[in-house]
Amino acid sequence: MPTTFFRCLLLLSLAIVHSSSYAASTYEQGQFSLILQQLDTIERLATRAETPSTSEAGDRYRFDYPRLTQDIRRIRQGVQDYLSPSRAQPRDPTELVGDYRLDTPPAKPSP
Repeated sequence: MPTTFFRCLLLLSLAIVHSSSYAASTYEQGQFSLILQQLDTIERLATRAETPSTSEAGDRYRFDYPRLTQDIRRIRQGVQDYLSPSRAQPRDPTELVGDYRLDTPPAKPSP
């Protein structure tokens, strides 16, 4: 009976050590948790700013909120994939856009 207990304990400890070798450290997990919370806050603020945003007739540029939201979601997914990887896979080579200014098309003169 004690031998079975020690075998189970050994297997449990090996499983913990093996799984923790691929996971982020406790400190890093805490930092990434903060990053995810801040990304949620930024996304909420962007959504709130987009709602009342109306482009005026004289505006040449406007902010591209949908593109910003896509990039935030992509960053969030990358952090979540790092924290809980399914298996070793190649990284997504697509870069973030980073340019959030849209040209407003000129208004057509009314006849």
